[in-house]
Amino acid sequence: MNPSAAEHPAVVFRLGHMGDVALATGVLSHWFERTGRTFVVVTREANLPLLANHPAVAGTIGLAKADLTDAGWWRRTGELARQYAGSMLIDLHGTLRSRILALRWKGEVRRYPKFGLARRLFERTRSDRFRVKLEALNVPQRYALALDQHAPRREAVLPRLFLTEDETHAAERRLSPISCEGPRVALHPYATHPAKQWPAENWIRLAALLDAEGVNWFVVGRNETPLTSGHERDLTNATDLRATCGLLARADLLVTGDSGPMHLACGVGTPVVALFGPTARAWGFYPAGPGDVVLERDLPCRPCSLHGARKCAHGFECMTETTPEAVLDAVRASLAQSTAAARPR
Repeated sequence: MNPSAAEHPAVVFRLGHMGDVALATGVLSHWFERTGRTFVVVTREANLPLLANHPAVAGTIGLAKADLTDAGWWRRTGELARQYAGSMLIDLHGTLRSRILALRWKGEVRRYPKFGLARRLFERTRSDRFRVKLEALNVPQRYALALDQHAPRREAVLPRLFLTEDETHAAERRLSPISCEGPRVALHPYATHPAKQWPAENWIRLAALLDAEGVNWFVVGRNETPLTSGHERDLTNATDLRATCGLLARADLLVTGDSGPMHLACGVGTPVVALFGPTARAWGFYPAGPGDVVLERDLPCRPCSLHGARKCAHGFECMTETTPEAVLDAVRASLAQSTAAARPR
């Protein structure tokens, strides 16, 4: 361990949604294990629970909405620059806000390759030249290049969330009354943007198929309308962020769209079956664990946007053409693989 690195934590800046911060947690672990360096993480207040108990995190700074207004950010960047003068700033966001912070920073600034130009050119041209460049490194690998000379293996920077025993036991107590013998499959049927939403009727059909297979299922996530309101296995809006991570840790598998909980499951070591539609692997946000599966359709209009925010002229066929039966087949295969991996040799 380098004593100076341990004594002077670097400051990591990453706003975004919970999935963006979850993807950074494995990179922090990688850097900590490789160099002994610890970090103070600056992010939105809502993302702070993801960093609890992380051995590489020496401290956190949560930003409120008022901090992110024009006047609030100018004030806050001045405070941060003075408080951490001489420390390294690692910009894992690459936005106007982080550029303003970097301009006022009184120390070394490191950034990661965002591949913004390649992303825009691939979105417009669908050229294999740009697709290959983008798919070569996922987002955590790109993050790691802020400090690393060469990108680490994908397995080395998988998300890492650190639950306590109490949190794990609490999740088990929550699931025990609604579980019988057999595997558990978590379902996350919600999406921020309609284009990334698998139809609700497909999720309900999938739940019925899982029932017929003797597979325990339960719903996680937050949404204005629960998938199956009143059903004992529908835990929509029933848990906070840490408790949701605990539930995912007690599942054998998560089925989800391209979402934040997809990365939370990776962070607690739970395999994922992910349904991708308007987004694509080239953006770098796909699940990369050894048992993770991405279901997607090969359509000429994909990908149509970075986050799935655009309207669709084709009836969201990239999502609707994936059937519940196809997802069930992927669930079966994933559970069989997990069982085989756990079997004594």
